[in-house]
Amino acid sequence: MLSKIRIALDAMGGDVGPAVVIPGAAISLGRHRDSEFLLVGDSAKIEPELEKHPALKAASKIIHTDVAVSMEDKPSQALRRGRKTSSMWLAIDAVKKGEADVAISAGNTGALMAMARFHLRMLPGIDRPAITGIWPTKRGQSVVLDLGATIGGDAHHLVSLALMGAAMASVLFDKTRPTVGLLNIGAEEIKGHEEIREASEILRARNLPELDYIGFVEGDGIGKGLADVIVTEGFSGNIALKAAEGTARQMAELLRNEMQRSWLSKLGYLFARSAFQALRDKMDPNKSNGGVFLGLKGLVVKSHGGISAEGFAYAIDVGYEMAHYDLLNKINQMLNREGGALSSVQAAQEAVS
Repeated sequence: MLSKIRIALDAMGGDVGPAVVIPGAAISLGRHRDSEFLLVGDSAKIEPELEKHPALKAASKIIHTDVAVSMEDKPSQALRRGRKTSSMWLAIDAVKKGEADVAISAGNTGALMAMARFHLRMLPGIDRPAITGIWPTKRGQSVVLDLGATIGGDAHHLVSLALMGAAMASVLFDKTRPTVGLLNIGAEEIKGHEEIREASEILRARNLPELDYIGFVEGDGIGKGLADVIVTEGFSGNIALKAAEGTARQMAELLRNEMQRSWLSKLGYLFARSAFQALRDKMDPNKSNGGVFLGLKGLVVKSHGGISAEGFAYAIDVGYEMAHYDLLNKINQMLNREGGALSSVQAAQEAVS
């Protein structure tokens, strides 16, 4: 067990930069006193914010660079221009060198993924990375992946996602055998693309000790919390995420408008205020912030770019938990135990093609 969890922050990432990153780090430090921070970015912008938080200042070191990846940069441009000098790259580099246990950025998602994949490389047996999110449900929370790192995926890729997602769920939810479902257009075994059906057959046949495969889950099953882990490829995963976020914003706006329509509705709101507050807390996007890049030889967490300090603190919390409970080692152990199965699946697919 590490005595300190060392967290590298891309202080220049996101819509605001240090004005959100620094107070967010201070909030997270209050919850995890065994954290240390590498604050990567323009010291002239970081230091004034850091002076407002003495405890964080005592637990932090600044790595200066005045190069930042913009939200508009294409991944190829970011790699070309920001490689080795940008705050995003240097935060990832700290993980690569063993100077930090996790890197966290609210910057350009494509650039962060490209840099992380290029610099950290993939775990053995994993072809492509995945963005993994924590989804609020009726029963609590679920791990959902992939939320948009890569488009498409064969059976080997989906089985790999199931293994990695189960490892993350075991860390977050303290479950030795989390339930896993494959997102599909129906619960029947005959439905869905061939690769989804094939992945289902593999997971059911293997009966893995680290996860409890429950079969296909339809879109509405995510919010119901039918499984601890929901697996899908990045295209459908990203659409599901954006649809859910849009629906949550729409519901909040509709409720707000309805509560202001008449004095009766305003009176009703007063009586139901605690229930509405509980609903607001449950659907607060800040508390679901922090997408973990799984499949890499290092921990990287992506925060929303336009998040608040409190929201960024939650992304740091996710990174802290992943490092504290040694997620990478858990994933490696699962992949090593199931390496034969994954290799046989991949070899069969290559033979067919």
